[in-house]
Amino acid sequence: MPRIQESAENYLETILLLKQRNGSVRSIDIAAELEFSKPSVSVAMKNLREQGCITVDGTGQIALTDKGLQIAESVYERHTLFTQWLVSLGVDPRIAAEDACRIEHVISEETFQAIKKHVGNQK
Repeated sequence: MPRIQESAENYLETILLLKQRNGSVRSIDIAAELEFSKPSVSVAMKNLREQGCITVDGTGQIALTDKGLQIAESVYERHTLFTQWLVSLGVDPRIAAEDACRIEHVISEETFQAIKKHVGNQK
């Protein structure tokens, strides 16, 4: 998986989730979801477009490219696994989700795969 900045990963994950939830995504939806200013989101969308992670059509609809989708799905998989794992260890779900968000960006692919295998074997 191509590595990009943590903030870009968060934006891509948010686009993926908003698309699943609402069927379409615009910058204003992202700003509302993340509680960021519209200008901040606009700059981030420009950067993601330049990196080839998203496209934006003439009506402002944002879509993930294959590259953006790959990154978003990977980050979401990590987030989901870590959240569920931490909750199973007795961590409050809200804290587990916050911690998972931090962990998902810093852990290596090798370590993630090992944890994923370990957690899968415990079920």
